[in-house]
Amino acid sequence: MDQEVLKSNLSGLERKLLVLINEHKSLKEELKTLRSENQELRSAVKARDEQISGFHNQLKITKIVDNLHPEDGSVLELKKKVDEYIREIDKCIAHLSR
Repeated sequence: MDQEVLKSNLSGLERKLLVLINEHKSLKEELKTLRSENQELRSAVKARDEQISGFHNQLKITKIVDNLHPEDGSVLELKKKVDEYIREIDKCIAHLSR
C-alpha cells in the first residue's frame, strides 16, 4: 500500500514538474517578446523625440522670420513658406499626439 501511495505521489509530482517546465518555457518566450517590443517602443520614442526637437527648431526659425521687417519680396516669400511649414508641422504634431 505504501508503494502505491509513493507511486501516486511521484506521478503527481512529475505532472506538476512538467506543468512548471512548460510554464517556464512560456514565460521565457513572453519575456523575449516583451523585451523586443520594449526595444521597438524605445526606438519609436527616440525617433519622435528627435522629430519634436526638429519641430521646436523650426518654430524658433519661424519666430526669427516673424521678427524680420520685409524690405523686399524675398523675405515675404520666406515668411509665407515658413507659415506653410508651420501648418504642416502642426498637422504632424496633431498626428503624433493621437
